[in-house]
Amino acid sequence: MQLAELRPVGGVLLLGALVNAATFGVFTFLAPVADGVAPVPVVLAAFGVGCFAGVTAAGRLADRWPGRVVAVGGPLLLGGWVALASAAEVPVALVGLAFVQGGLSFAVGGTVITRILRLATGAPTMAGSYATAALNVGATAGPVLAGAAASPFWVAAALVAGALVVAGLVRNALASDRA
Repeated sequence: MQLAELRPVGGVLLLGALVNAATFGVFTFLAPVADGVAPVPVVLAAFGVGCFAGVTAAGRLADRWPGRVVAVGGPLLLGGWVALASAAEVPVALVGLAFVQGGLSFAVGGTVITRILRLATGAPTMAGSYATAALNVGATAGPVLAGAAASPFWVAAALVAGALVVAGLVRNALASDRA
């Protein structure tokens, strides 16, 4: 019975896995990329503070405007990964974009997870389990894909581009159920 409740959430689960794959693919290789460009602890701290800011912003916006958070944050996230791929050798750009991308990654990703839990209220145990599984698939696949490529930022951009296609397909599921 709970599995039937999850059927309409499949695309949103895929969206969550793709965004998380991009996030953790980059995070896994952020220190080696930063080494020799900018102080590694500063870059990692910037990403972490950005993550906190993104989760905080998503917590305030995701319940009311989840579709907008994804529709605005998703393309910005894609643009940021492309910018990082192009400017990773510039210390100020690396630190600044690490902060921005941490924020956008967790704002978009957190919003998607919120939607999964909201959409599958008839299957609360399964929804939480499947959302966690989608995050774990992303957290595993992202670093594997990024490690096989020349740049984790281009891999993240490709994953987010795929996520944007999926977001377009599940646009109605991302729409708010609040007035």
